[in-house]
Amino acid sequence: MDIVFSSARLALRRFAASDADLVTELDGDPEVMRYLTGGGPTPRDVVVAERLPAMLACYDVDPTPGFLAAFERSGGEFVGWFVLRVPAYAPGTPRLPGEYELGYRLRRPHWGKGYATEVSRLLVEHAFTTLDAVRVVAQTMTVNAASRRVMDKLGMSYVGTYFPDLPPIEGSEQGEVVYWLSKTEWDSRKNTQEI
Repeated sequence: MDIVFSSARLALRRFAASDADLVTELDGDPEVMRYLTGGGPTPRDVVVAERLPAMLACYDVDPTPGFLAAFERSGGEFVGWFVLRVPAYAPGTPRLPGEYELGYRLRRPHWGKGYATEVSRLLVEHAFTTLDAVRVVAQTMTVNAASRRVMDKLGMSYVGTYFPDLPPIEGSEQGEVVYWLSKTEWDSRKNTQEI
């Protein structure tokens, strides 16, 4: 395994075309997909033809780590994925230079172990110390309390709610929330050891 990053408990590597089964399993869990599709799985043929190629394409187009497959260092079990990338905004939407998007999707057996916070801290630090990020952004459905807690633990601030054209998912009427952390805020919190 060509490790790109490692945290105390996880090793992360780039995805490969041969990882379709991992992504299909992850996206096949109704609870994992609850706030994304209302619980509907991503079919394997869609993973192979669309989802995985889109994940792999980010390695060629921007300087970020992109999508990273995460595995437990003890035992090697697949945990899920993390991403640090240039934001995937809608075409024509202005982007702040130096802005990066953080995200993650974990297999249900690994929820509640602190993995999302552990690796996200590592990626946020990478954004600010290596990529010269101005800010890191993240978003989730308003009703996704677990992801919002991770954003809070990272020191990110809630900046607003918007209402994209979402499929009819329970809670979608409450919209999506956006959080961000600026380099100035990160430096300040790091110096006081609040993150």
